[in-house]
Amino acid sequence: MKKKQLLIAGGAGFIGSHFCDHFLQKGDCRVLCADNLITGQEKNIAHLYSNPDFCFLKQDVIESFDVPGEIDFVLNLASPASPVDYQRYPIETLKAGSFGTWNLLELSARKKAVFLLASTSEIYGDPQVHPQKEDYWGNVNSVGPRSCYDEAKRYAESLTLFYHQQYGVPVRIARIFNTYGPRMRLNDGRALPNFMTQALQNEDLTVFGKGLQTRSFCYVEDMVLGLERLLFSGETMPVNLGNPEEIPIIDFAQTVIRLTGSKSAITYRPLPKDDPMLRRPDISMAKELLGWVPKIGLEEGLKKTIPYFAENAKNVL
Repeated sequence: MKKKQLLIAGGAGFIGSHFCDHFLQKGDCRVLCADNLITGQEKNIAHLYSNPDFCFLKQDVIESFDVPGEIDFVLNLASPASPVDYQRYPIETLKAGSFGTWNLLELSARKKAVFLLASTSEIYGDPQVHPQKEDYWGNVNSVGPRSCYDEAKRYAESLTLFYHQQYGVPVRIARIFNTYGPRMRLNDGRALPNFMTQALQNEDLTVFGKGLQTRSFCYVEDMVLGLERLLFSGETMPVNLGNPEEIPIIDFAQTVIRLTGSKSAITYRPLPKDDPMLRRPDISMAKELLGWVPKIGLEEGLKKTIPYFAENAKNVL
């Protein structure tokens, strides 16, 4: 049987590397991983180098490129994704969402491949509708400190949809909500890596504001399965993927302390500008169209994640 050929852009990143693993484990896929390693980590994919169905290409998707042979699926996960990263690399983030998405759509058109865009819940901004459904247009500050990421993804969604309408490229758009698990960078600035690293080192956990802002956290294994369901569906409009179980950040911090057995206390700092106060997906579309719901609860997922952070926390600069 002919193997499916996948190009995973951003495949050395957190979710991307798990996606590489997932498809290679199926045994009927060949994976080409493209990443410029600005925020991706080669160690995330090093264990795959001996697999004859895996190939790594160090490539920045903002530069036009081609690959030989057939490609059946192009998955665009190439972008800085944490506030620390995209505020450090704002121009690169905007280029990844614009030029990068354009180049990968062009490649998809040439190869007659299905294109999947990893979009984000950040396109909803600081939402005034809760939970967030796909038909909500969002509340985004186009010139705020998070705008380089928000607007890059909003543009990428529009470009993706019009490539489908004008050129017939089969497209999928996943609006990914907070995802966690092994291979997150310990110092990427997001709540879970911060809390895990601080707790395992018995340092005070840093909570912004009063910790009353809410988030919903989806374990990476569930997210990969949702992305796969979407990839093989016929849906071209955006679909929310995330865990609808919502938790205040202060409760999340206390849960991390309890599960790690940490002696940490909690300290409070001013809330960053434009930090969303509410974030929870309405996944009705994913349930109906994909038959997908996340199955791994927060405590189970955290227990699966703690060993990775425990092993790597000592290496944080």
